Amino acid sequence: MISFFTRRVIATVPVVLGVCTLTFMMLHFIPGDPVDIMLGEQATVVDKDALRRELGLDQPLHVQYAKFLTNLASFDFGRSLYSKRSVGSELAERIPATVELGLAAVALALMVGLGLGVIAAIRQNTWLDHLVLAGGILGISLPGFFLAPLLVWIFALHLDWLPVSEHGSLAHLILPSVSLALPFSAILVRMTRASMLEVLREDFIRVARAKGLSAMKIYSKHALRNALTPIITLVGLQLGALLTGAVVTETIFDWPGVGTLLYQAIQSRDYPVVQGCILFISLTYVLVNLLTDVAYAVANPKVRLS
Repeated sequence: MISFFTRRVIATVPVVLGVCTLTFMMLHFIPGDPVDIMLGEQATVVDKDALRRELGLDQPLHVQYAKFLTNLASFDFGRSLYSKRSVGSELAERIPATVELGLAAVALALMVGLGLGVIAAIRQNTWLDHLVLAGGILGISLPGFFLAPLLVWIFALHLDWLPVSEHGSLAHLILPSVSLALPFSAILVRMTRASMLEVLREDFIRVARAKGLSAMKIYSKHALRNALTPIITLVGLQLGALLTGAVVTETIFDWPGVGTLLYQAIQSRDYPVVQGCILFISLTYVLVNLLTDVAYAVANPKVRLS
């Protein structure tokens, strides 16, 4: 297991370097002068030159790149053009809220998605199976920009059960986490059902039944564990998306996470904050993919022995 983990970490290093390089080049890929985009065409030449020197854009490209990597090595993401605070401090304040929302959504989706997926597989081709599949299709079809306002209209404005915005209590967490969890759980239901049905046709399941094992033990210990590999893939990808900030959901519910910070930085053209948010999002995806590979190896010994 240690050897498997070491190989995965070594393979991740060039990916991290590539992510950092693409994030750095983002400034130079956008059309036009980024200083004009940030300050507007009405800014004076003096202001533009001052900002260009502040961002180091007056230096050769290779010098800027070397300085960028050096700063990243010391966890220096630059400073906001407006608050004058370090981007690292801005992110540090927002990350806990995004992690809280993402983990709550994943936990809710796992409880609903895994449970209904297993039930649908066990009751294949019954009315319950058809009902679960229909609900899954409906959940997948509802985009976040529609589902979140719909939940707000029903549970906050019409029924007045839950608050819409702010952060601090369990009541404030319910609507945004449900908004993120419902589409994820719908996908998870279909994936769990398909994976379980495939495993239930294997010979070792028939042997377990012939030995007289209880249905609960067969489904939980033998079938579900062997069906987890594709489910882990899905959870890993979705966890990366949720932890890096669902911009639409966080903006609608005014949730103080990374997604809201990125949206506000784009609106105010605060380039260092935008760059820091994108870098954080990208590296989080890389880290989640690494942890997903490790979870493969834990769930299925064939992966680490291959």
